[in-house]
Amino acid sequence: MISLGCAKNQVDSEQMLFLLRQAGHETVNDASTAEAIVVNTCGFIDSAKEESIDAIFEAVRLKKEGACRRILVTGCLAQRYGRELMEQIPEIDGLIGVERYGDFPRLFEETLRGKRPFDISRGGSFACGRVLITPSFSAYVRIAEGCDNRCTYCAIPLIRGGYRSRPREEILTEMRQLASGGAREQILIAQDTSRYGRDRGEKRGLEALLREADAIPGIDFLRVLYLYPEDVNEQLIDTMASLAHVCRYVDIPLQHAVPRLLKSMNRRGDIESISRVLAYARARGFALRTTFIVGFPGETEADFLRLCDFVRETEFDRMGAFAYSAEEDTAAAGMPGQVEEKEKRRRLDELMRLQAEVSLKRNQARVGEETRVLVCRSEGGKYCCRSAWEAPDADGWIIVPGEGRQVGQTARVRITGADTYDLAGRFLDESAE
Repeated sequence: MISLGCAKNQVDSEQMLFLLRQAGHETVNDASTAEAIVVNTCGFIDSAKEESIDAIFEAVRLKKEGACRRILVTGCLAQRYGRELMEQIPEIDGLIGVERYGDFPRLFEETLRGKRPFDISRGGSFACGRVLITPSFSAYVRIAEGCDNRCTYCAIPLIRGGYRSRPREEILTEMRQLASGGAREQILIAQDTSRYGRDRGEKRGLEALLREADAIPGIDFLRVLYLYPEDVNEQLIDTMASLAHVCRYVDIPLQHAVPRLLKSMNRRGDIESISRVLAYARARGFALRTTFIVGFPGETEADFLRLCDFVRETEFDRMGAFAYSAEEDTAAAGMPGQVEEKEKRRRLDELMRLQAEVSLKRNQARVGEETRVLVCRSEGGKYCCRSAWEAPDADGWIIVPGEGRQVGQTARVRITGADTYDLAGRFLDESAE
């Protein structure tokens, strides 16, 4: 299984692996020894599409040179460009869209029998167990599928459809099962977690879910990612702060700071109101994370400089940025004022250099802090750890020297040093908690 793209895609891969194992298949870690290769693709932006195409062609090479007999392609790129992929890459033996995973075992078997199945139809849904790709102590939990925000630059609604919340009890049952298997860190994800439950008639669905999830025995770190700016308010911050295991970490992809461009992106919410909520969250001890898009159609140099000023003023603890990518069939792709690629790259590099300075300053301010960490990895007499302020796959490490610690356990650490993205620390206790 080659799993590309976001954590939501990764959950799909974990569910497919579970279904394959239930059907009696065995997974291998070396693709050259696999008899069948499943490529779960990403189709979000151009670079992700290129990575997915490269992965498919690597599978094609292994089919010609190695043990592989069958290639099955799935995921977002398959959903969006399925017919083109089947026509242009004849070595693909089967293709399945993102809403057909309930039929995955049957279609996989058809692929093995040489039938070349193809199904990108809509309307399917399913829930099943998972084979974690992540370490056993950490797991993503998808609470909804699709998106209703219709940002002008984004193709996700075209690929994944409208927003559908999972039933709360189904989510909680999965979280209990994961906790019983040792998943001490659980991360709630969706294209927009703050909208959770609204399509099911719940006004404060995410808060209700968090309260129940916080009470599940065995969960030490409960994270929430991908909150939509308009829906984050002081009430939500207060609820998160009141719960013992919810990380004080707020992830709000803002995308820009200039009202005119936010309107052009079809992003709702007032930047001044959002700034007040961010300040409130920081005062309550939350780490602030966001992402921005540079080079969006119509972005002037003055707009970009205003974005840089906003980043300096807010001092985000964590920040990611992307150069705008014109996605086929999105409204922004046809907008006037498209920015040249060279200029987009310059702005991206400049913004990330600025954030590196901010990140170092924010990290240095943590020296002397005592915090609880999750021990995630051991390498060369040191442990790579994360606190509530470090999310997996996105943020840096707290690196602590020592020995005798068990990966997957928690410990107390004092921060002793700071780099641009990583921190140094020392253990305060004699044994893991």
